[in-house]
Order: sequence, then C-alpha cells, then structure tokens
Amino acid sequence: MKEKVLAAIKEYNLIEENDNIIVGVSGGPDSMALLYSLLEVQNSIPFNVHIAHVNHGVRGDDAESDQLFVERIAKELNLPYYTKNVDMVGYGKEKGISSEEAGRELRYGFFRDILLKVGKGKIAVAHNKNDQAETLVMRFLRGTGIDGLKGMEFRVEDIIRPILGIDRREIESYIEKNKIETVLDKTNLEPIYSRNKVRLELIPYIEENFNPNIINTLWRMSNIAATDGRFLEEYSKERFNIIVKNKDKHSIILESGKFLKEHKSIQQRIIRVAIENLNGTLQGITETQINIVLRLFLALETGKEVHLSNNIVAKTRYNDLIIAKDHERDVVKYFYKLGIGETNLEGIEYSFKVRVFPKEKNLILDKSKNTRYFDFDMVKGSLGVRNRLDGDRIRPFGMKGTKKLKDYFIDEKIPKELRDRIPLIVDEENIIWVVGYRTNDLYKITENTKKILSISYN
Repeated sequence: MKEKVLAAIKEYNLIEENDNIIVGVSGGPDSMALLYSLLEVQNSIPFNVHIAHVNHGVRGDDAESDQLFVERIAKELNLPYYTKNVDMVGYGKEKGISSEEAGRELRYGFFRDILLKVGKGKIAVAHNKNDQAETLVMRFLRGTGIDGLKGMEFRVEDIIRPILGIDRREIESYIEKNKIETVLDKTNLEPIYSRNKVRLELIPYIEENFNPNIINTLWRMSNIAATDGRFLEEYSKERFNIIVKNKDKHSIILESGKFLKEHKSIQQRIIRVAIENLNGTLQGITETQINIVLRLFLALETGKEVHLSNNIVAKTRYNDLIIAKDHERDVVKYFYKLGIGETNLEGIEYSFKVRVFPKEKNLILDKSKNTRYFDFDMVKGSLGVRNRLDGDRIRPFGMKGTKKLKDYFIDEKIPKELRDRIPLIVDEENIIWVVGYRTNDLYKITENTKKILSISYN
C-alpha cells in the first residue's frame, strides 16, 4: 500500500518537501490506514504530520471514546493533535443544509483553521476507491453531467486524497497485516443515511446480480469522465478569454456575437467559468440556473435579467452579456499619478506600464489590444489615471470634434454600471485614452512625431 500511496503523491503532486499535512483521523480503518501509510512515506519525502479529529456531537459516548482513542494514538506516535467538538445537526438546521453537508463544512473549516496556524501544507482525507464508487452512484441517481461523473479528485486546492485509488479490501488487509488498532463507527453499519444505503445495500446487490467488479468499473468510468472533463474545462477557459470583453471583481461582460457562435455545451461552461471567476466558487449554482442564464443570453433582449444564488445576477445590455455581483456599489472617485515604468494600482485592480522611446524609421509597433501609442510631445504636464468626472469630454480617434464622455459611453453601448469603473489616462488638460476603448485623436502619432509614448495595461 505504501508504494501505491507514494506513486499517487508523486503523480498528482500531493505533498511537497516540508509540507505540514493535516490528517483527518476518525479512528476508523480508512483514516488509520491513511495515517500509517503517510508515516511510511515520510522515509521518502520529508514532511510533517499533524492529527486532527472532529467530534460531530451525534454519537454520545461512542464519539467521546473515539476522540480519546485518536488522542492516545497521537501521543503514542508523538504527533501534534488537534480536536474539536461541534453540533453537526444544529449547524445543519441553522444553515438549512443536510447533516452530512454540515459535518463536511465544520470538518474542513476546522482543518483549515489548523493549517492557517501551522503554515504551508495540505489537508489529507481518507476517501478511497469504494467511496468514489458510492459518490458516483449517488450523483447518478440524482442526475449529473460529465463533471459529476468524474467524482472526487486526488487533489483539489488544499485537499489531498492519497488513498483514493485503493479499494477497501486492500485497506483492510493493510490494517490486519500491520496490526493497526482501529475503532468501529456503528452508524456506518446502519442504512440510516443515503450514502450508507448505497454502501450497504445497493452496491452489494449490483455486485451479486449484475457486475462483481462494479467498484473498478465505476473507477474506470470516473477516469474517462475526468479526462474528457479536463479537456472541456481547458477549452472553455480558452474560449472564455476570447469572448470576455471586460472583467473586474464586480462584473464580467461577454461579447454576444462570439458567445452565440459556440456550441451549447461550451456556452454553458463559459457561463460557469464566468461565475466562478467572479465569485470564486460554483457552490449553490445549479444546472437549472445555468440553463436559465443561457436562455436569457440566447434571447438577447436588452434590459432583461435573472437573479441566481450567492448574489449573482445575469443580464443583457445592448450586445453585451453580463454576469455581475448583485449589489450596488458606492462610486469612489480616484486619481493616481503615472510615471515612466510600471505602476500597480491595487485599488482599481489595474497595472500600467509607461515607456517613452524615439520614433525611428521602419519602426514596427506591437498591435496588442492592451497597448496604445501616442505623440509624447503632445502631452501637457504629468500623466495620471482616474475615473470619469461630470463634464468630461474626449475627441475620439478619427473624429474632428469633441464629444461628451457620457454620450460616447451611450453611443458605444457601455453599461451604466461599468462606466465609473473604466480607467481614463489623462494629462493636465485632456483625456488621452478611455482604457479598453478609444484614444484621443489629438495625441495620435504623425509624420512630425519625434518621441512615442507607449502605455500598456493588465
């Protein structure tokens, strides 16, 4: 078993040298096998093991006995030990979620608190190949797509599953061979939770009547789904980066023409990518909600909007498809000076790079959409970046007269909620560049230009 665990750690980059690994230990066979196999692996990779145990408050004296057992094991192994008592049922009722979900939230919250204290590392949990099979069956019964069929992964951010590819029989054999002491959670033997019913009744029935190798069959299916899912995810992110018109921490705007050319499967994934970019998670966002947003975007009726979970709103404005945080923000006026070199503006989540160089014959300028070039000698005083002010005017490139910035935004069909967030590059007299949009015609490069001002943004 040690060899399989070490191979998984190397293949999926689960543990790095000197990591602090918080091992969730219930005292049952799976978590004890995880703990002892990791201790064996320490001979090949130097890292630190910390034991963490959560008493969920549902099994009375049995739970307290398990807690004391894990504490004793930690002392015998001379390992740091952390424990916490929680009210899983009460927390679930308070949050309006199932007891299982509540337990998961409380466990991982506790583990992450420990990780925050001890520093760099990961959280190791004891999910195995049988758990994967149970997860897939449950998702299949509820209804799921290809992403659900890939099941759990060896690593997701700070959570690692080193024994995910090992079945329960091998784990039990490892426990017996090494005479590792464990405790028995009696609730795992009672079909009182849906997962227990799948484990104790449904999978054994399938093994006996349909497929004796159902665990390995489901494992192969999960690997196929994971491979296809990774490709679709990467492809969708590439398409998202092409289709996105503007992005900041409050909203994401997609170009409708490009979006509508994509296949429905990719359109759905692009919507998910946008929500995850904005909110950091897809938690609470259902397939039904994704389809509602897709129908809204395909109809392309200006001014329509739908409200989703987690304060996310999707709406259409002119030819733009918008996914945004569903709250009004106070407009904060800002002004920053720009000098030669790179300037990071954390307050507005932009960075600018300013260069000045002589205009030479046969000079070829980079055509990047994030870079613009100006006649440096036309700049009046110092450069700065700010958002719009009442009365702002600009002379858009290619036009002879000036125009109110407000009218320019309306003509360009820029959504109202975005207009105060668009940075403006200015000198002491004029707007030089509406970043991401038009430049000022007065500052264009001509035959008489001697020095070129280059401004790029990220």
